[in-house]
Amino acid sequence: MLAAVAKTDAADAKPAAVQADDQAASPADTITDLRKALIALAMNLRDVRYVRGGHSPTTGFDCSGFVRYVFAHAIGVQLPTNSASQFLAGLKVKRADMKPGDLVFFHTSGRRQRITHVGIYISNGRFIHAPTYGKTVQISSLDEAYWAKRFVGAKRPEGMLALAGHNG
Repeated sequence: MLAAVAKTDAADAKPAAVQADDQAASPADTITDLRKALIALAMNLRDVRYVRGGHSPTTGFDCSGFVRYVFAHAIGVQLPTNSASQFLAGLKVKRADMKPGDLVFFHTSGRRQRITHVGIYISNGRFIHAPTYGKTVQISSLDEAYWAKRFVGAKRPEGMLALAGHNG
């Protein structure tokens, strides 16, 4: 089974994590595997530098480019290109119900209604993101004063749910 997760069949566009023996896995197991694949890839990208408009580990990431890259390469889900569009494409999740792989959104400019930043929720109030110029992909806490003040909400990308055929 590990070999099936480690490689992607070129004839099938689905990532290997999604191709794993679907008949043996329940929908809950499948979504857990998708979440693990997302977090594993995101964690491997720590320390990649922030670049405005960046969307690859070789050139650097901005926040939405990082999220988009992780979803595309870990589980084959194509997300919109900017944080505001990513916010519109997800299903609302209460903070108490957030799970690994959910997206967390913030307003980091002076305009409180505008979504300007996104990260991927890990667990225990922590998320991973490409924060800003001069920094690298890193883990932060929703409880840090800066992020707590700017937190808008969490969303679960519809594409992830469609792959798993499950709403959890």
